[in-house]
Amino acid sequence: MSKMERIYLDNAATSRMRKEAFDAMLPYFMDEYANPSSIHSMSKNPRAAVKKAREQIAGCLNCEPSEIYFTSGGTESDNWAMISGAEMLSDKGKHIIISSIEHHAILETADYLQKRGFEISKAPVDGDGVVRLDELRKMFRPDTILVAVMTANNEIGTVEPVKEIAEIVHEHGALFFTDAVQAFAHIPLDTKKLGVDMLSASGHKFGGPKGIGFLYVRKGIRLPPFMHGGEQESGRRAGTTNVPGIVGMGAAAEISCAEMGETGKRLTALRNHYIERVEKEIPYCRLNGHRTERLPSNANFSFRFVEGESMLMNLGMKGVCVSTGSACASGSLDPSHVLLAIGLPHDIAHGSIRASFPEDITLEQVDYAVDCLKETVERIRSLSPLYDDFLKKEGA
Repeated sequence: MSKMERIYLDNAATSRMRKEAFDAMLPYFMDEYANPSSIHSMSKNPRAAVKKAREQIAGCLNCEPSEIYFTSGGTESDNWAMISGAEMLSDKGKHIIISSIEHHAILETADYLQKRGFEISKAPVDGDGVVRLDELRKMFRPDTILVAVMTANNEIGTVEPVKEIAEIVHEHGALFFTDAVQAFAHIPLDTKKLGVDMLSASGHKFGGPKGIGFLYVRKGIRLPPFMHGGEQESGRRAGTTNVPGIVGMGAAAEISCAEMGETGKRLTALRNHYIERVEKEIPYCRLNGHRTERLPSNANFSFRFVEGESMLMNLGMKGVCVSTGSACASGSLDPSHVLLAIGLPHDIAHGSIRASFPEDITLEQVDYAVDCLKETVERIRSLSPLYDDFLKKEGA
């Protein structure tokens, strides 16, 4: 393999669009460009295409097409569920529970709500990133109205016990919302079996286009609009319908869900191979997240005596594209809130990188990535006086 070849291991950030999704979108840019909300004959085909996409996504979730509302992506869906959900239930109480490892789209929205009179509690997780159900039960109060726990964590890949959490939430009379942006079309999700009230997803995470997503809202929940204006999306989400985006997301969802079983098995095997090699060949490392209850494509490691950003840049020069578990790239001196929540000390949390595999990753590419990671860690550690002192103490 040429060392100049780029190996993309950042699929959790965004995926490459499926050709089938791209092809499905094309007619709605030039030929079938009419607004589906219009009543003339040219709107018929775009309107039918949006209807089909709604059915495709509903088929993945075992829900009714009328329970799917299209948005601009996961962030809007998260904001809509949290803010409108809180406002809808504010007469019953103002206490909201979220997990301590939520995506910033939830964390920042929770901060927004807190400034407007709502009280936010954060449910703790164990060392694998799984919400502590016993602690969650203790957090409910008579004024608890909404609980948000993500289906799978974007950094460490841990899949949460969503069904059990939903049961606990409903026992206490609250609504349950789950951010499934990382999970949808990657692991099986059945809204009826899970018992969730609301669920968000984003098209670009499973081979669809960017700038399009959806929010599942269980039938019977009259979630107020978040976007105001027209009567699109049954009067619940205003804005001109993004027909190409919706069509592309629907096509990607249908294909990804149909191939999920085989793809999941293949990626799990490659992920496990990556984990086994790293743990065997690179000393003083730690796998972050649950060892088995995790997304098929995710492997997050912390390496002692190494900065995550240094690894990221060095791997990038070798053509290996990963992401760091540290927030230092964004200008913050603090490590990831997720890694701190699972109990990692600051110095170890800073030395973390996430590899998230695309569907077409090969064993050769995985092995090359591990080889590069091994060389990178060894090189950076060789320059570290802390690592040198540590080895001397170990030898003593």
